[in-house]
Amino acid sequence: MNQALNITSEIGSLKRVLLRRPGKEVENLIPSTMEELLFDDIPYLPIIQEEHDAFATVLRDNGAEVVYLENLLTETLKEEKVKDQLISQLIKESGIHVDEAIQAVSEYFYSMTDREMVDKMMAGVRMDELSINSTSLSWLTDDESKSLFLMDPMPNLYYTRDIASVLGEGISINQMTYPARKRESLFMETIVKHHPNFKQSDIKVWRDRYSQTSIEGGDILVLNDEALAIGVSQRTSGRAIEEMARSLFSKNSTFKKVVAIEIPRVRAMMHLDTVFTMVDHDAFTIHPEIQDINKQMSIYVLEPSSVEGELNVSHHSDLGKVLKDTLKHGEINLIPCGDGDPIAAPREQWNDGSNTLAIKPGVVVTYNRNFVSNELLRENGIKVIEIPSSELSRGRGGPRCMSMPLLRDSL
Repeated sequence: MNQALNITSEIGSLKRVLLRRPGKEVENLIPSTMEELLFDDIPYLPIIQEEHDAFATVLRDNGAEVVYLENLLTETLKEEKVKDQLISQLIKESGIHVDEAIQAVSEYFYSMTDREMVDKMMAGVRMDELSINSTSLSWLTDDESKSLFLMDPMPNLYYTRDIASVLGEGISINQMTYPARKRESLFMETIVKHHPNFKQSDIKVWRDRYSQTSIEGGDILVLNDEALAIGVSQRTSGRAIEEMARSLFSKNSTFKKVVAIEIPRVRAMMHLDTVFTMVDHDAFTIHPEIQDINKQMSIYVLEPSSVEGELNVSHHSDLGKVLKDTLKHGEINLIPCGDGDPIAAPREQWNDGSNTLAIKPGVVVTYNRNFVSNELLRENGIKVIEIPSSELSRGRGGPRCMSMPLLRDSL
């Protein structure tokens, strides 16, 4: 691995990308925990793995090096002190506080190979895998000892987009919104700090996972080397966006503008990239429901102020004009999900019709089930590569959600 990280656009040719192949954590979903763990259904593991492998094959066939979160994390644990720190922090963040339980989980992890331990951390630790005898009142009376899991599974991990965001030659390691996902970015923090391919690269961390406000990678689009678009959404707050802007502007990044786009704070549109993605130099997919009948939206442009630490914030309502001014293009083509049809648009948006992954300018990976949106993209000159999606789509995330680009060619 030469240059570790560099992302200055959404559409530059994809050279390296981080994935997580769905594992046992998906099978550890049950109906009573689906809502808490942010799922609407339970995928069938053998098929979701087949579909994910097909996705990885498409990326490789189109020139991208695919690296896996689970492999990088395993490679990071060669130093015993790094393993000690990860085990200790994960136990703490999993809410395990009774001494006997902490000892039992620690001993369980240390009894495994590094790869077995990584898989188990992600899959979760069932209560019946351990024998814990404690006279602690909290253990005897609290929910901790009555749950099926002492350490909850992380079924959302195959959505690697959210846990961290490469912005230029730096990275944001994200503070996630919901408890079900907060621990996930610990893995990326460990990799960036300690993996030999990353720790030697002097990577700038624009924002770390200990920030008080939440921001998730699905809300962040790199428009070009000077501008980001970030969704004000169910999972990313306006305050977090201000903090990100201040960090980027003050730490000598190349970014000079942040376009904050308000979207409905509902599960169906949990991130900006579920309703809006970039597919070419001047073209985007968009879900019609984020605009009203007059195409009005709430858009805020954040730029550096002449006063140190302050921001200039301006309000706009015309997304096309803001993008035109930001990208310095003559016209912007906003391609509606489901062709704007009142039935096809919400159906295909629910199944990630707007969640495209550009692998080079004008070439995108999409789910095959979104046939109306895919055909419209082709009619607009976009090459569409479809992947199977019967099980992948059950988690409410598409090709962009499932990928964390680490390196793209500059435009």
